[in-house]
Amino acid sequence: MSLETWIAFFLACLLISLTPGAGALASMTSGMNYGFRTGYWNALGLQLALVVQVALVAAGLGALLAASEMAFTLIKWCGVAYLAYLGWKQWSSPPAALSEEKQTASQPPISGLILRGFLVNASNPKAIIFILAILPQFLDPARPLLEQYLLMLATMTAVDLLVMAGYTGLAAKVLRLLRQPSHQIWMNRAFGGTFMGAALLMSRVQRD
Repeated sequence: MSLETWIAFFLACLLISLTPGAGALASMTSGMNYGFRTGYWNALGLQLALVVQVALVAAGLGALLAASEMAFTLIKWCGVAYLAYLGWKQWSSPPAALSEEKQTASQPPISGLILRGFLVNASNPKAIIFILAILPQFLDPARPLLEQYLLMLATMTAVDLLVMAGYTGLAAKVLRLLRQPSHQIWMNRAFGGTFMGAALLMSRVQRD
């Protein structure tokens, strides 16, 4: 891959990562609920799903998903159900006056945050089709494809990790200012409603 092509791909990845979506929302809720150090593990789950999605595209299975109405619909409704579940869970979270001791005591298992991030990204079939449409534009058929896929995957994950660190850190800073239960109710319902809105939008997504 030439330097000019890589720079163009890098800028595309940056714009895509900066665009708010389910991954950014999951990162912000993790940062708000658990702080940056713990909440950032969610971003690792997002990247693991991205690795799987790129592998599917590289293996040619992405094209099969794009062509299969049944597979697309199944994955889509799994994603809708999971986003709706996250929304309801966030909406109904009880408020509590935060303190450093309380925040430390209520830390979730890291594996749970990684799994949550993975499911948020993996249950979005449109992401696979989007990758299927974008990546080939930057491939050079005259050069080894595996090396190009690995380079693009490394670029995508590095950029997304950086952007999700920003989203997580921003929410973690906000968390420290929201010590009153009334503030927490407002934030929980705002994020919960946004998750539910994302589920509604995903339910309307069509394969074409």
